[in-house]
Amino acid sequence: MKQLRPHLDESAFLELVETLQKTENYKLLALYSNDVPVSLAGFSKRVTLNQGAHVWVEDLVTCEKHRSKGYGKQLLSAVEEWAKQQGCRSVALSSGTQRRDAHRFYEEKMKYNKASYLYRKPL
Repeated sequence: MKQLRPHLDESAFLELVETLQKTENYKLLALYSNDVPVSLAGFSKRVTLNQGAHVWVEDLVTCEKHRSKGYGKQLLSAVEEWAKQQGCRSVALSSGTQRRDAHRFYEEKMKYNKASYLYRKPL
């Protein structure tokens, strides 16, 4: 997770995960290879007027040295299966504009559609 969220130290990460689990029913799923975590997904079930019941993927990362081995696809497919079991209509996520390799992965390998832009204003 440090590769995806380098601004968080371990204690801040653990505190945020605990808060998200309590308030957003956040799930953290890990994929291991030879007892080493190689890919992580953090997600929660949400309901909005726009999307109805869906899963929002907060975090998705595969360790840099383990990319292009199918781990991300396997993990995101597991999230999609969980979403179906929960009665969700879709899976949604946001990806930084600079993450072109990730965009190719979502669009070409996972068949996700680019549906919107995310706007943010620091306060």
